[in-house]
Amino acid sequence: MKTNAARFLDSLKIPYELREYHVTPEEFSAIVVAEKIGLPPEQVFKTLLCATGDREYVFAVVPGNEELDFKKLARAAGARKAEMASLKDVEPLTGYVRGGVTIFGARKDYTAYVDETLELFDVISVSAGTRGVQMLLSPEDYLRAANARALGAEIAGITKDQPPANQRHGESWT
Repeated sequence: MKTNAARFLDSLKIPYELREYHVTPEEFSAIVVAEKIGLPPEQVFKTLLCATGDREYVFAVVPGNEELDFKKLARAAGARKAEMASLKDVEPLTGYVRGGVTIFGARKDYTAYVDETLELFDVISVSAGTRGVQMLLSPEDYLRAANARALGAEIAGITKDQPPANQRHGESWT
């Protein structure tokens, strides 16, 4: 299935692979998507539309197993605050439905803030612009395509800090 995002990458001659998977209306988890396409959740990046001020929007691109830190996003964007865009605004602003948002082929160009962990992998996965289809490509190609858009992409640490592994399971430092 060719999507607007795939056509955009084609126009830049950027190689990618599309992976289709069965999706139900209730499935929005990037962790479930990762399982269905056979990648670890940290390699499946979710694209979130966020508001940083009065009707100013940005994309936040974070690993599927992480949570966006709104304070870090606001700092990266040079804004006082950041929050998720209203769900009712996502489709009119991007042209995509929840679970299918991508920066490629969106209705408007918004700056994308991409979590720095993107650079740790040889291959990442992002939505191809429709629910049930993921696009696999190299981080370098993702950034090259993102920067071909009018407002480009910036690498930033925008996920919540995780406690050390031994503290995540109720253990304490001794």
